[in-house]
Amino acid sequence: MAKEDEIVCISCKERITNSSGVARFMCPNCGKSEIVRCKNCRRTAARYTCALCGFSGPN
Repeated sequence: MAKEDEIVCISCKERITNSSGVARFMCPNCGKSEIVRCKNCRRTAARYTCALCGFSGPN
């Protein structure tokens, strides 16, 4: 898998390619940027910020 194909958690920046419990969804504010979160950041409700519109969650 090429480096650009690796999936990285938006909150902790860890590589999560092929990990279980990953959440992938479009930004709830702008709908243009994909938010990818690892199992641990989802469980601890770690904050993320959309790279395009600056929306911050979870709220």
